[in-house]
Amino acid sequence: MTVSLKTVTLNDTHRALGAKMVPFAGYDMPVRYSSDLDEHHTVRRAVGIFDVSHMGEFRLRGPQALDLIQRVTSNDASKLTDGKAQYSCLPNHDGGIVDDLLVYKLADEDYLLVVNASNIEKDWNWIQHHNTQGVEMEDISDRTSLFAVQGPKAQAALQSLTDVDLSSIPYYSFVQGTFAGAPDVIISATGYTGAGGFELYIPNESAAQVWEKIMLAGQSYGIKPIGLGARDTLRLEMGYCLYGNDIDDTTSPLEAGLGWITKFTKEFTNSENLKKQKEAGVTKKLVGFVMDGPGIPRGHYELVDADGQKIGDVTSGTQSPSLSKGIGLGYVKTEFAAPGTPIFVQIRGKNLPATVSKLPLTKGTEE
Repeated sequence: MTVSLKTVTLNDTHRALGAKMVPFAGYDMPVRYSSDLDEHHTVRRAVGIFDVSHMGEFRLRGPQALDLIQRVTSNDASKLTDGKAQYSCLPNHDGGIVDDLLVYKLADEDYLLVVNASNIEKDWNWIQHHNTQGVEMEDISDRTSLFAVQGPKAQAALQSLTDVDLSSIPYYSFVQGTFAGAPDVIISATGYTGAGGFELYIPNESAAQVWEKIMLAGQSYGIKPIGLGARDTLRLEMGYCLYGNDIDDTTSPLEAGLGWITKFTKEFTNSENLKKQKEAGVTKKLVGFVMDGPGIPRGHYELVDADGQKIGDVTSGTQSPSLSKGIGLGYVKTEFAAPGTPIFVQIRGKNLPATVSKLPLTKGTEE
């Protein structure tokens, strides 16, 4: 049985640009246009544009909207003011994570939740199940396009397309305004690359014109379209989690180093058990590591100690374009989690040395 892939609005544009398309989270998505290496360096040194319209967007409105968000998410959304965004997660009842997400406060009683493409239906059902007080929920995923323009030259490349002063948007903040002729665009600065830049939430009908104008305005800054391949190496250098790899239904936010988005100042799904886990201490932790010599770690490779005893598993791994070394994320027993700890990655039957490293593994931009 063949499952038909969903397509983003600009699917034809990506094909015309020569993108290699692959199935990803149920969508036909561009994985690369030129090479992962070239696209990675473009974002670190100049500016690149990602079409990430596969992401899911839910609007939650009404007097009980904040209460619902507070009950299902781990972070404290009551701290949000208009124009602010927050990274959070949806804990499940078993100590794991339904999904990680962004919460945007558009206005009082009006929120936007941005979720992972592979989890749109799962998240919708989860939140709807907890919606016992009649919050108006609307799934706007299929009519919303999302572009991420990332890199040190992103601001300069985009400023001519809007009257909004892009330099006045702090990290994890957003402004709604006209952008490239499209009204009511959410211009946000959350980022998944560490290189700076903006995300643009656009109605599908404006997507083509906005993409075209960004490509034109960014020409003199060296803008290029960027695929999922470079998106992965960029986020991995920063130590940003990818749902399904580094976090999932079985990993606790505390084990994943997401204690900073797990606020026990309120009650939320499974908060009591997570609080006990925090007090008792976790037995494994998600860490970043860098290979000491040759070798590229990949997901599911075993991590071992000097005696060859298993201490954990790689969850994400790659060759870092910025460091020219193998890097990865993985869960290890807590006693091996301190930066500077030597560990070994089992690659093709050999135990190759690596060192646990503080995140991020590299600076967000390259000179």
